Amino acid sequence: QVQLVESGGGSVHTGGSLRLSCDTSQYTDYWRGDCMGWFRQPLGKEREGVAAISTGGSNTYYTDSAKGRFTISRDSEKKMLYLQMNSLRPEDTAMYYCAVRWGICGSNPFSATKYPYWGQGTQVTVSS
Repeated sequence: QVQLVESGGGSVHTGGSLRLSCDTSQYTDYWRGDCMGWFRQPLGKEREGVAAISTGGSNTYYTDSAKGRFTISRDSEKKMLYLQMNSLRPEDTAMYYCAVRWGICGSNPFSATKYPYWGQGTQVTVSS
C-alpha cells in the first residue's frame, strides 16, 4: 500500500504563509508518468482540488481559489511534492491532502476519484 505523508500544516493569521510538503517516496510507478495534486476539505464540506502538477513539473494547474496565491512544485530527485501558500485567508482553512495518480493530468486534474493514493492530511487553520 502506497503511503503519502504530508507535513507543514499549522495555524496562521490572515495574510500569512505556509509551505506544505508531501513525501511521495513510496510511490514507485514513475515510469507510468504521473499527476500529483493537492486537495483540501473544509470541515463539513466536500473535498476540492487546489493544485496539480504533471510529471517533471512541466505543467501546473490551479483552481480559481488558488491562482496567484499558491504554488505547486515537485522535487523528483527527493520525491517530494510541495504547496507554497501565500496570502492565506480564513476560507483556506481545511484539511489538506496530497494525492498521486498514474498518467497525465489531462483535462480534469481535480477529479478526486481518479487518484488512488492519498496522504492522511495536514490541517491548515487561518484566523482573522
